[in-house]
Amino acid sequence: MPDGRTFIAVIGTGAGSGDAQVARIAETVGREIAKAGAVLVCGGLGGVMEAACRGASQQGGLTIGILPTNSRESANPYVRVAIATGLGEARNALITRTSDAVIAIGGEFGTLSEIGLALKMGKPVVGIETWELAKGGQPSSAIRRAGSAEEAVKVAIELTSSNP
Repeated sequence: MPDGRTFIAVIGTGAGSGDAQVARIAETVGREIAKAGAVLVCGGLGGVMEAACRGASQQGGLTIGILPTNSRESANPYVRVAIATGLGEARNALITRTSDAVIAIGGEFGTLSEIGLALKMGKPVVGIETWELAKGGQPSSAIRRAGSAEEAVKVAIELTSSNP
C-alpha cells in the first residue's frame, strides 16, 4: 500500500453460527486493528466478518469486504469499501493475497481454505479458537496461537514487520 498501512485479514465463522464468544473476540480484533492504524480485510458478509468490521468501524478504521457475490449490497453494514467479485469461495484467494497477515477466529471449512491459501502464499496466520494443523500425524506450528484479541493483532503486526 502506498501509504504504508498494514492490511490484516480477519477470517472465521460465518453468519448463523450464533457463537457470542467468537463474535466478541472478532469485534475486539477489529477495534485493535483500527487502533493500530491497519486496514481490515474480510469476506464482507456476516458472523466474524461483520463483528470485526463493527469493531473497526467503532474506532474509525478502514474496512474492506471482498464479497463472493455479484452485488456490493450484500456487504455487512460496517464494510466501508465493498468489492463484489461474483467468485463465490474463490474470492478467498483474493482476501489472503490482499492481506499482509491473517487472523483466524473460529471457522469452518471456508476458514480452513483461507488458512491454507495464506500459508501457501507465505502470509503469517494467527489463530484464536480456530483450526489446528498436523502433517504426517505431527502437530504443525504454522498457525501462531493467540490467547486474546489484543495479542492476536499485536502478533500479526509484529509478524508483518519481520516478513515484508
